[in-house]
Amino acid sequence: MTAEFDPDAIEAARKAFAGRVEFLKSAPELRFLPDPQVPEVAFAGRSNVGKSSLINALTGRKAIARASVTPGRTQELNFFDVGDPLAFRLVDMPGYGFAKAPKDVVKKWRFLINDFLRGRDVLKRALVLIDSRHGIKEVDREILEMLDKAAVSYRIVLTKADKIKASELAEVFERTAAEARKRPAAHPDILATSSEKGMGIPELRAAVIEAIG
Repeated sequence: MTAEFDPDAIEAARKAFAGRVEFLKSAPELRFLPDPQVPEVAFAGRSNVGKSSLINALTGRKAIARASVTPGRTQELNFFDVGDPLAFRLVDMPGYGFAKAPKDVVKKWRFLINDFLRGRDVLKRALVLIDSRHGIKEVDREILEMLDKAAVSYRIVLTKADKIKASELAEVFERTAAEARKRPAAHPDILATSSEKGMGIPELRAAVIEAIG
């Protein structure tokens, strides 16, 4: 069901993430962004979609991305260096769709993300995380529209795939893939993952390496 990669690509990606992975910095505003030295892959997702847990699983670190019990707490762009020497960076984007956030916080988020997406030449791809239990919601479509308008290539990644029945997952997968095919900047293949069970994590690593290649 999930996108396929050959064994060599899976192994190369495993090795890439087995080396140095370190938190670099947080950027609450564009002026704090690190120099655009290497390719970047960004992670976007609704609050509580499991973004931090997925980044931890992807990098094989227990708490490199702090998983918060309070949705919407990440209000900065968080950068992680991968490789020694530095090969690429992961960018943890602030979660969106937080109902309890003040309007000015939401506005600040929108400006930060929009400006980052439009002006970051080294950004090779965004991975948009969608909760398998809910599929694409209207609030997700807003970020997809942003990415389409900014002409930033993105791939949809289903999270928490272990939390629903296989038949339901297949249905959500097909529905999501059908929507992705209609969007100009979306990668046609999507991934189904589970941070807890490790499902789809090797493929996700390969997808990151493919994006920067």
